[in-house]
Amino acid sequence: MEILYYLDIIGTFVFAISGVLTAASKKFDVFGALIIAFVTAVGGGTLRDILLGEFPVVWIRETNYLYIILIAFVASLLFRKYIMKLRKTLFLFDTIGIGVFTILGLQKALEVGVPAPIAVAMGTISAVFGGVIRDILCNTTPLIFRKEIYATPCIAGGLSYLLLLEFIGPMQWMVPATALIVIGIRLMAVRRGWALPKLK
Repeated sequence: MEILYYLDIIGTFVFAISGVLTAASKKFDVFGALIIAFVTAVGGGTLRDILLGEFPVVWIRETNYLYIILIAFVASLLFRKYIMKLRKTLFLFDTIGIGVFTILGLQKALEVGVPAPIAVAMGTISAVFGGVIRDILCNTTPLIFRKEIYATPCIAGGLSYLLLLEFIGPMQWMVPATALIVIGIRLMAVRRGWALPKLK
């Protein structure tokens, strides 16, 4: 679906910007910031493709992703002060990104023929592991291991997709509908402070 492709591009763009902002907060140099932008944007998809044995990985097959990351990187450097004022907007696009990446990653895994639980895991990896790699490289505890709910909405959306696929069959509206489930749970979790219990 064309709209999902554009949402995928938007998600890549915003993830790259979030990588640059994280690198700037750690006072990385320009090259370091570019690397962080890159791994944030395509790290999850790259790990998914490696685990599924899909070669070459997505950003080598489709160089549009590299161009989008470069544009996001330059925009972040030129308009960083303005971007910092748009954090709520960026959070919304980031949330849209994880919703779309989850379902697209899950679909790709199903096409390869992996079992349903593994497909859900691949969708979640696509959505969140770019941020995990970013945080590790920046010496920060990854977001999915902290209080804030991040990966759980991806799992819920993936399971919803599988249930609809099982009981209704493939329909065009299923992808945007289940992506909206991910987005809705993520927004509600942040708004209402939902969190998983901590181990003591």
